[in-house]
Amino acid sequence: MVFENIRNLREDHDLSQSTLAAYLHICQNTYSQYETERRQIPINVLIQLAQYYDTSVDYLLGLTNETRAYPRC
Repeated sequence: MVFENIRNLREDHDLSQSTLAAYLHICQNTYSQYETERRQIPINVLIQLAQYYDTSVDYLLGLTNETRAYPRC
C-alpha cells in the first residue's frame, strides 16, 4: 500500500481521521479515501502532512524509510 506511512503516522500520534481532516480543511471521508488509496492526494495536502509530522513527502509516499525531514534550503 503506497500510503501506508500516512495511516501509520496518524495512528502513532493517536490522531483520528477527523482531527487531520479538520487540520487540512477537508471532509473526514475525503481523508479516509486518501489513506485507502481510493483518491489521489493533492500535492498541497502532501506538503501539509509532511510539515505537520515534520517528515518528508518521500517518506509519506513510501519512497524512503527515513522519517526525518530534509534540511530546508
